Amino acid sequence: MTTNTLRSLRPLWLKTTGAAVLAVAGVCAAFAAEPALPNAKPVPDVQVLPQPYAQASFEYLGRELTRYHFGPELRRPFWYPITGPGCRSLTRMNMPYDPGKSMTRDRQPTDPAKPEDPLGHSHQTSVWICHKDVNGFDFWRDGGPIAGQILHQTDRDGLEYDEVDGTATLLTRNFWNDPKGSTLMIDRRMATVFTGVNGSWWMIIDLQLEAPTGKPVTLGKTTFGMLGIRMSKTVSVREGGGRILNSNGDLNEKRVFRKQARWVDYSGPVTRDECGGITLMDHPQNPNHPAIFHVRDNGWLGVTLTPDAPRVIEPGKPLRLRYALWVHNGVPGALTVDQQWQTFSALALSELKNKHKPH
Repeated sequence: MTTNTLRSLRPLWLKTTGAAVLAVAGVCAAFAAEPALPNAKPVPDVQVLPQPYAQASFEYLGRELTRYHFGPELRRPFWYPITGPGCRSLTRMNMPYDPGKSMTRDRQPTDPAKPEDPLGHSHQTSVWICHKDVNGFDFWRDGGPIAGQILHQTDRDGLEYDEVDGTATLLTRNFWNDPKGSTLMIDRRMATVFTGVNGSWWMIIDLQLEAPTGKPVTLGKTTFGMLGIRMSKTVSVREGGGRILNSNGDLNEKRVFRKQARWVDYSGPVTRDECGGITLMDHPQNPNHPAIFHVRDNGWLGVTLTPDAPRVIEPGKPLRLRYALWVHNGVPGALTVDQQWQTFSALALSELKNKHKPH
């Protein structure tokens, strides 16, 4: 193309471009002139949003804090991820076996007697609710002849979303079924999410355990149940150089393992420059408070319900429980965490009843 040709095209290009700019400006002006929606309502900062494949996302200003998974194919519902600094999850799914490292009680080789769990700890799904002994059936492991399933109910009372006063809540109902599908226990659980100080956020878990009509249920003696957390590899004491601290000031597995406490905090590196963690809190109205916590330096954190003796739930006399996860940046000291526990312990208990509100 010659210089003269380019010069001849230049006025046409300027004319066309100028017209396009004017057109865009006109559209922008038209939009700017649109009146505000007279009946517009404030969009909640914290929301819980239905997602495909039986999932629900808790979000703050569009950033996902956690996601609840409750599909019928699962052994039990769970929350993953638990988002911390750098939008990275503070928890992980499972604790895969590493054949390159020595065997310990936490890293078992493939066990022919347990073909349902060839890698070990597949049942540890980020944050979950379960119990190892319900009328003699095991809801802790993923398989075996006595393994049960916690099945989310899809009827009108099985799922309800709500957002009010800066909180987002999800109320669900679940059947604890034995291998033949008979319901041994029913739970109603409500997760309430809201933001806290210095970039932290909360998830309050209210749980009500009920015996089916005419059928008492026995929760056997065990340190596995009711609520478990599998921390991410980088946060763990052993793999990442993290730290476990309880309300008594005790540090790490050797001193915290199976000790009573109001809370236990697990913190560690999340990115190259940032640390974060989760404090698991026991409510003062829970049975056996302060609870015995089951912890490991490998990233395992759990709060127990029946570590010393069984507990029977009679029909018409449900067992009410409340726990909290305080998800925070940094590595807080005992005084800071205890102040947060005081805030949690003063919160009024939620009513676990469906409001049948549309979402």
